[in-house]
Amino acid sequence: MIIAPSPTIGRLGHEGEPIVVIDGFSSDPSALVEDAASRAFTPLGPHYPGVRAPLAGKYLSERMDLLQRLLADVFGLRNGANLLECNFSLVTTPPESLGLTQRLPHFDAADPGRIAVLHYLCGSEAGGTGFYRHRSTGFETVSPSRMEDYSGMLEAELAQRGAPEAGYMRGDTSLFEQTYRVRAAFNRLVIYRGWTLHTGLIPEGHPLPDDPRAGRLTINTFLQAQ
Repeated sequence: MIIAPSPTIGRLGHEGEPIVVIDGFSSDPSALVEDAASRAFTPLGPHYPGVRAPLAGKYLSERMDLLQRLLADVFGLRNGANLLECNFSLVTTPPESLGLTQRLPHFDAADPGRIAVLHYLCGSEAGGTGFYRHRSTGFETVSPSRMEDYSGMLEAELAQRGAPEAGYMRGDTSLFEQTYRVRAAFNRLVIYRGWTLHTGLIPEGHPLPDDPRAGRLTINTFLQAQ
């Protein structure tokens, strides 16, 4: 009998956004790594600091009952969710080559119905994911009603103080306070709303190889509430 993994539910910062962590998510994570190693990775837009390869979202079907229950009970998606995209992802961009947006926390969409599902296929040496509060506004999430205030304030701060030095974020900065951290662990799945301010935490000196068997490999899935 296959025993389903048990989720851990946490809360982010002052706003209390839910976050779910499931260890041992896949029954065969090594097969997922080998699948990634067989694919051609390519850059995808200016925001992700690396390369990606499309993956069919049906890989989640093994734990679909668990996921549907969590989406309904924790995130309020009683009518389910549609798959927007699913990709193998490898962080490969050297710190000194990061663009401005890659040096700051980001949000995936100003929409409470956008759900991010992050599956680590790498170990703790790959860092993790940090969640942040914008100090001057106090925002930990960016909703449509906050978009103008957040964007305007951040642009003004960057104009006044200058862009942060090239490099990955690893903790607090003058503009952002880290409120929560999830450490990478092989076969760990993390679920959170995409409107949270977050960023990958890449350890200093991490070599960032482009080999899925050795690099910072994750599966990044985005869902949208029906």
